[in-house]
Amino acid sequence: MSEIPETASGVVWQSSPPGSIYDYIKVASFSIGPDGLVDQWSRRAAEQFGICAEDVRGKDPVDVFIPSELRPRGHRKVAEILDGKEWTGLVPFRLPGEGGAHGLAEVYVMPSETENGERAALCIVVDVRALRRIETDLAASQAIFGQSPFGFLLFGTDLTVLRANERFATVFGGVAEDHRGRTVYDYLSRPEADRMTAALQRVLETGESVTDLQIVGSAPGSSDRRHWAVNLYRVHSGSGRPVGVAGLGIDVTRRQIAAREAASARRNLALLNEASARIGNSLDLETTARELLDVAVPGFCDLAAVDLYQGLLTGEEAPPGRWGPARPESYGGSAELRRVAFASTVSESLLGGASGAGTPASPQVGAVHHYPFSSACSDALRTARVRAIPGEEGSLVQSTLAVPMVAHDTVVGLVQFSRAKGSEPFGERDRALAVELAARAAVCIDNARLYRREHERALILQRSLLPPGDPEAAGLDIACRYLPGNTATEVGGDWFDVIELPGHRTALVVGDVMGRGLRAAVAMGELRTAVRTLALLDLEPAEVLSALDEIARGLGTPSGAQQASRVAHKSRGPELSEVYLATCVYAVYDPVTRRCTFANAGHLPPVLVEPGEEALMLDVPPGMPLGVGGEPFEEVQVELPEGALLALYTDGLVESRDHPLDEGLSAFRRALTEPARSVPEPRSPHGPAGGPGGGTPDALEGGSRSRSLEDVCDHVLATLDTRHGEDDIALLMARIQGLASEAVGDWRLPREPRSVGRARELARAQLSAWDLDPLVDTVELLVSELVTNALRYGEGEIRLRLLRDRTLVCEVWDAGLVQPRRRRARDTDEGGRGLQLVGLLSAAWGSRRTPRGKTVWFELALPDGDSTAEPSVEQLLSMF
Repeated sequence: MSEIPETASGVVWQSSPPGSIYDYIKVASFSIGPDGLVDQWSRRAAEQFGICAEDVRGKDPVDVFIPSELRPRGHRKVAEILDGKEWTGLVPFRLPGEGGAHGLAEVYVMPSETENGERAALCIVVDVRALRRIETDLAASQAIFGQSPFGFLLFGTDLTVLRANERFATVFGGVAEDHRGRTVYDYLSRPEADRMTAALQRVLETGESVTDLQIVGSAPGSSDRRHWAVNLYRVHSGSGRPVGVAGLGIDVTRRQIAAREAASARRNLALLNEASARIGNSLDLETTARELLDVAVPGFCDLAAVDLYQGLLTGEEAPPGRWGPARPESYGGSAELRRVAFASTVSESLLGGASGAGTPASPQVGAVHHYPFSSACSDALRTARVRAIPGEEGSLVQSTLAVPMVAHDTVVGLVQFSRAKGSEPFGERDRALAVELAARAAVCIDNARLYRREHERALILQRSLLPPGDPEAAGLDIACRYLPGNTATEVGGDWFDVIELPGHRTALVVGDVMGRGLRAAVAMGELRTAVRTLALLDLEPAEVLSALDEIARGLGTPSGAQQASRVAHKSRGPELSEVYLATCVYAVYDPVTRRCTFANAGHLPPVLVEPGEEALMLDVPPGMPLGVGGEPFEEVQVELPEGALLALYTDGLVESRDHPLDEGLSAFRRALTEPARSVPEPRSPHGPAGGPGGGTPDALEGGSRSRSLEDVCDHVLATLDTRHGEDDIALLMARIQGLASEAVGDWRLPREPRSVGRARELARAQLSAWDLDPLVDTVELLVSELVTNALRYGEGEIRLRLLRDRTLVCEVWDAGLVQPRRRRARDTDEGGRGLQLVGLLSAAWGSRRTPRGKTVWFELALPDGDSTAEPSVEQLLSMF
């Protein structure tokens, strides 16, 4: 019986609910009277043996149940029982309704007495098969329960522990019996116990099992956090009545650690992958440092900072952080650094009290500082090893990793990764990841440093090869602009030049070496030097470009042999030599005739703006770029009207990714012809050009009227798309201002001796008309020498020409092809000192070929109010 409730009248006996143990073992009973016959027969006996009470009462039980061959022994046992003996034994019996099959019953016989004092017996019968089945089930249950490697609890309906196994007791102490009557609050913290209790109640009420309930706690006497996965299911009696909840707990701490490490490894791999994609996209030191922090915060840490050596940022050859025995004097790790980047997920107000050795939050971005020699950061810089710095008491920072940034055995800076309190501490995997992140950023920063150094050197080289100061030319007002590409790109090979030629002529050059970088800048310098050298030879423009083409073809030849380069040019491969290609426009302007001769090597055509007309592109045959070879260059001669504008430029002015070449050329022509506009300051660093009319608003009909040439240049650059930074931009503009007729003296002399005196008279008269009397004696002497040489060594008619501009130029023309050669006369020679005298008394002299002979010339500076210096006695004696 399961309940014995008390009432006012005493104890009331109630029937046991279904599911009693007797339902499993099937206990039956009957009694034997003094006569050895069945006296009473229970209902359970009727069910078990299949015989009702009417059929068995008053009969011999041995004859009813026991097989015939065992009946004699059965009668003896009954007689002994009636004599007062107890007996327990196994008795076979016939199973009802199973075709004569036999069962086996365990019978407990206890002697009894009737009311009259006669001896009788009470028999209790148990089905052995059901009993053995229960014993097997109990043994199996006990084996599983007791030998299970997992913790097992059985909770009653009141959620107290009814039973615990030895494994559970091993973890939580004592023996299994000690845990009976406890609750989950005796083992877990209140939050975890509340979760467990709620799960138990839900399983008990609904019957729905709970699997893999994650519970966190610790064993008694240990502070280690343990993780358990708990499975709960409701337990029922044989009749289906809930009797409790069974709980199976598995220690999954190692699994959690492994899962956490796997998640950490996946996170680290993802961070490294992100770092590969995001760090180093820019060749700027500060940008690369910020990219590192964008990856690290908050994916790896809560706050971080990057310090780079100040020497590295200022462009020194190498930072002071080279480590190892080769540099024992490397500043001890305490050299000046600059804070270039900082990132944090912690608010600045909270970081106010977190400035200390364990946090990178102290210096401001851009501040120059150094770490004390004894500090962990200084030690990390000195030894190139990671240093872990614990957070100070009261600081929000839990710990910091000071990681040196090492590239090619050189420490370029220091990065500090910090985690705030409450975050997971740094582990060995985190240290390895921090080193990897710092190393990747360090390589990118070192590459940026090397690029910056190369870029600055290339810029210095490039700008040193441009015309210094303000270019000046006779008969031309010149203005120029040069805009290098932005600092994030390599330098280009664009150049321009203004070269003074004999006879007040001027060579205008604009070129562009294909490619970028130091290679292009060096090639540009070589070509520009070659142009200047060829210009001094006074060659025709087409001849200059042909010679430049040969030079460009030989630039990439490893052997440097020009002849071998020319022979093998068409057959050589790119693996044997580099190919240097360039475009160039070479123009020679004569201010006397206002004629300009153009030759083009694959460059964009010049643009001309005549007075009162729209801008047009001159039809100059483009030719092949320099370095291609095999094709001749053509010349075009154009007579330029007074006041016209001539523009030479490179493709960066008219072409970019957003603007095709045709659109850029149209916009350039419109900018040259549209009405005048006020152009904002500041001007180009080149400043206004000098020379006649330089920077003055000379009249130019059409769109450029009343604008100085400097304003025209500024207006063009302001109108066009010149801020793309993709390529260098070179613009060379010239306003035509030919020499006035009164500044030119031109005479033809017959080929006879008296022409020498006539030449002196003409020169004297012209100089007097120009108020250049201090130069008369010198000019008469030198003109006499040149005309005499033309009579003696030349051919045909003699022509004398004087040109007055910023200097005085005298030219003597004849039809002879033999060029004069200066030599030192011997002491006994009566002649041979004329050209020595010309070289001594003039500022410059020379000769050049003409289509019909040659021209010998000399140049003198105009007097500045003082008499010209006479040659000294030593200078005159040097001729002998």
